[in-house]
Amino acid sequence: MQDLSTQQTLGIIKPVALLDGHMGPIITRITKHGFTIRAMRLVQLTLGQAQRFYEVHREQPFFVELCSYMASSPVLPMVLEKQQAVEDFRKLIGATDPQKADPGTIRSDFGQSINQNAIHGSDHEATASREVAFFFSDLDMMNTLTDL
Repeated sequence: MQDLSTQQTLGIIKPVALLDGHMGPIITRITKHGFTIRAMRLVQLTLGQAQRFYEVHREQPFFVELCSYMASSPVLPMVLEKQQAVEDFRKLIGATDPQKADPGTIRSDFGQSINQNAIHGSDHEATASREVAFFFSDLDMMNTLTDL
């Protein structure tokens, strides 16, 4: 049962970070910052699934490239939990553009470009709920780690 003082957010380790072997260091950094991983799974998104996930960005010029990138190889979505999870995770991952991200953030350390920025993080609590539901059912959430 989730403590009322905690919040959940979604993080996704993106293809570039997985292909470059950064999954372990990124997960270590996340847990060292006090996040509990409630669920995770390695998945290969289809282009259609990536388009549904990023639907809110459909009118943006980067939409097609983003969806193609996210469907190019496996990704690792994770349900993360702690107090102020959304806000704290956004601070931990840094700005979307790794060149503008604060030193020591995940995107600064592991991202290659604005389009290949290593990790996704929910931007609001309502978005986090929708994004968690996109990748994980209630049954999944009964286990701490699933489908590894």
